[in-house]
Amino acid sequence: MAEDILGQALLDYQNGKYTEDILTYSSLDEEDIIPLPYLFRGFEKMPPLEQKALKLCKGEVLDIGCGAGNHSLYLQEKGYNITALDSSKGAIEVCTKRGLNKTVISAILDFDKKKYDTLLLLMNGIGLAGTLNQLKDFLLHLKSILKPEGHILLDSSDIIYMYDADDDGGYWVPNDGSYYGEVEFTMQYKGEKGQPFEWLYLDFNTLQRAASDTGFLCELVSEGHHYDYLAKLAPK
Repeated sequence: MAEDILGQALLDYQNGKYTEDILTYSSLDEEDIIPLPYLFRGFEKMPPLEQKALKLCKGEVLDIGCGAGNHSLYLQEKGYNITALDSSKGAIEVCTKRGLNKTVISAILDFDKKKYDTLLLLMNGIGLAGTLNQLKDFLLHLKSILKPEGHILLDSSDIIYMYDADDDGGYWVPNDGSYYGEVEFTMQYKGEKGQPFEWLYLDFNTLQRAASDTGFLCELVSEGHHYDYLAKLAPK
């Protein structure tokens, strides 16, 4: 199970074996819980940013890092040609059990089968880039599977609020040469820990600069209530 912590947890919930949630440990010295019922939420329980993103989808859609398939299921029910992609075998098994017609087990960087009108990266899907240094290559790969008139919809958060503020309104961020939005996570489920993985949270200005450098126009679609935002990227 340690190789697919998320997938096993999703399968347990899908199969009526829900007894506990996923624990996460991060390099920010924080322990948190991912409630499994939240990972199976319907459209009405999604945050407004996610609802907005789903309404902006067009054409053929690739749901990257689909998890239990909530976003894909909504789009499929609305008649979209939607493909759900995740590197977790368990997650994709859950998606199939829930009725999704098109699924792919793959890391996004290993996927280059075709081009799409919409690439969907929700629940901070841009985090899959891992680090700021890897962001450019990540965006260029997304561009390679995006149709010329297509767009990318993604949400993220500026986690600067997690650092101590000074009297001048600035923040005390560790001066170790890394971007403050780079976080290392470890998941634990039913006593087993998975391998640590890198995850990236982006402030909008940093995303906008990276998008411009890789040939995208970057639009701030809407902002949430707590440093989160929805962005749309389209090829220049």
